[in-house]
This record gives sequence, structure tokens and C-alpha cells, in this order.
Amino acid sequence: MSSFQLKKAGLCFIQVWERPVVAFIFSFLVYTFIAAQFGSVLSTSQHPYYNYLADAFLHGQLDLRLVPPSIHDLSAISGRYYLYWPPMPAILLMPFVALMGVSVSDILFTIVIGSINVALIALLLRVASIRGVVRVNRVQRGLLVIFFALGTVHATLVPLGRVWFTGQLVGFLFVVLTYIAALKLKGRPAFLAVGLLLSCATLSRYHLLLIGVWPLVYLSKKHLYLGGLRVVRYLGMACLPIGLLLALMLSYNYIRFGDMLETGLKSHRMANHFYETFNIYGPFNFHYIDKNFFYQYLNYPFPFRESSFEGGSLFLLSPVFLAAFYGLIVARPKWSAYTMAFAIFLTSIPILMLMGTGWKQFGPRYTLDFTVPLLLLTAVGVRKWKTWMLGLLTAVSILHYMIGAFWLGNNL
Repeated sequence: MSSFQLKKAGLCFIQVWERPVVAFIFSFLVYTFIAAQFGSVLSTSQHPYYNYLADAFLHGQLDLRLVPPSIHDLSAISGRYYLYWPPMPAILLMPFVALMGVSVSDILFTIVIGSINVALIALLLRVASIRGVVRVNRVQRGLLVIFFALGTVHATLVPLGRVWFTGQLVGFLFVVLTYIAALKLKGRPAFLAVGLLLSCATLSRYHLLLIGVWPLVYLSKKHLYLGGLRVVRYLGMACLPIGLLLALMLSYNYIRFGDMLETGLKSHRMANHFYETFNIYGPFNFHYIDKNFFYQYLNYPFPFRESSFEGGSLFLLSPVFLAAFYGLIVARPKWSAYTMAFAIFLTSIPILMLMGTGWKQFGPRYTLDFTVPLLLLTAVGVRKWKTWMLGLLTAVSILHYMIGAFWLGNNL
């Protein structure tokens, strides 16, 4: 085969990733292969707590009816065990737990959710290109989908199940659906869909409500021709499901703990090395920002060492994301890029103030929460990049995360 034919075959392979169905199939195969290296894909992980919460819901209770083999990180109160994480993943798991019990594979569940996420990223980039939010060709879109699937922290979370990773993947699913709805829909359905999907994201991870800044601003700008008063009414419609969600979560907390603002964090069974710091500073504090910033943006985890479990630099491990800074400079219209950056900033605040870095992990796993606007900004920035440059940095990112995924899976 000639070099020309090889190049053509390579470009064709990249381009097919731009198709959502193909992106789902390819990523599903890769994630399944990685997961199979650590055991059966049909088994449960060490911490499939959402399975147990789904079982509790099916039996009409909010504390766990069955006690998992491990109770690490669960909230223990008066001999009962609770999850302090929001319950959306358990809600999605309820039909599967109803059919197969708590032994249903949370690993297979995360592989399917993660593969859907990749397909939705392909759809998001396509729709964003049609709407003019980004301007990238099919090859660039294909490379960005491959990059997201295999060259970001997403690749290390999907094959491993576990309550922490499952919650993030489900939250990401609803965030990308929120952005797609804002781009594709119009009028009342658009605002209602964005409000509902954003509520589902928040019901997966509380602070994901903040990531909704860009979709709501984008919809408002898109509908200004209808008049300011109607846009305000539409925004009120978007806020309706969000308000209902907040009422639901406050009631959920009150029924469990007698306090609408208590999620169970005060009583969770954290790792021993967290207790001293937790007792002084609590779960969220400015005290944690320096350490979290270092492990999310500066630390290079190679060669592997114990501190590598704390995380790694977003931009050193996934250098394609460096294009986001250029995207901020060249973006048109500016308000869109700046609103994306503001959504990233807002979502980063609780992440940087959190007691833990995300340990155990490879890469900065909490940054997945704002990866949707970050990837869109990156797509804006790579528009004028040479294909070979984007391909090279994608390959570097994939190399990092494939090594990291196997290392993490063998050390959990």
C-alpha cells in the first residue's frame, strides 16, 4: 500500500468517528477491551453503591436495604447507611436492578453510558458546526471525538464502574444533552428541555447546575427577536424544573437527616488520612485550593508514584486542550466564548474548594464536569491548526491516558 493510500485510509478512519453511531461502537469496543483486562465486564466493581440505592428506592426507602461488602465513603447514621451523592444514577439503574438485583454490572453500565457520551460529543460538534458556534471540518471533528474518547480523563473512568466514576459519567451525559438541546431546539421546547436536562445533571452532581450558564445565555440571545419580555417568560419556564429539583433535593435531605441542607457529608466514612483535615476545615474550604490547583493543572504524574493517584495536569496530559486559550482569542462572537469560559470558571470553584483531589484517579477527573464547554472552546481554537498538529497532540493525549487507564485499573 502506497503512502498516499495509507494517508487516505487514515483520514477515512478519522472521519468515521465524526458519526455518532460509529463513535459509540468504536468507543464501546475500546472501553470493553480495557475493562476486560481487570476482570469480567459483567461483574460489579468494589463500590457499586448506586445499585444498592436503586434497590432501596424499589423497596420504598432512602437508606440502603442491603449493606454492600464495602461501606467506604458511605454515610453511617444510627446503624443505617446512606449515599451523600445525588441519586440520578440510581434512578437510571432502577429497571436493571429490578430485573437482575444489586449484582447487575455497574461496569457494563458505565461502559454503555461512556460510549453514549462519546456519540453525543460527536453529535454536539456536528450541531455546533451547523449553528456556527464552532467551525471545524469533518477530519477535525473526528479527531476531537477520538481525543475526547481516548485522550481525556473520561477514558480512565468508563471501564472501572465505582460510585464516584458512575456519578460523573451520568452527570456528563446530561450536560452534553443540555448543550445539544440548546443548539438544536427553538422556542418553549428548547427552554423546557434545557431546564429539565440541566436539572437531571444537577441530580447527578450538585454543582453541574453552574455549567448551564452557556445554554441559557445562548438560548436567550437566539430568541431576542421575540422581545425581551417573552425571553424572560421562557427563562422562567427553564427555571421551573430547576426549582422543582431544588425542592425535591431539599425534601430528600430533610426526610433522611432532618435537615434540608445536610447531604450526609458530615457522617461519611472517608479515608483515614482525610479525618484530621476534615475536622478542621470541613468538606469545602479555601484551604484546599492550592493543593487542588496543583494536581489539576500543574502535576505531571509520570513516572508513577504514590502522589500520581492525586491527579495530573489537565493541559500536560491532554495538550489538545491548549487550543481553548487560542479559542478565546479568535472566537466570534466573543460573548459565546466568554460565556463558556465563565461556565468553566463557575464550575471550577466548588471543585477547587473540595477536600479531596479525586484520589484515587489518573488525571484530573473532576475537570470532566466542565469538559463540554472546554471542548467547544478547543474546537474553536483548532480551526486553523494543521491536521498533523492536531493528530500529533491527540496521539500524545491518547498515549498518556491509555497508559494511565491500565495503571489505575491495576492499582485500585
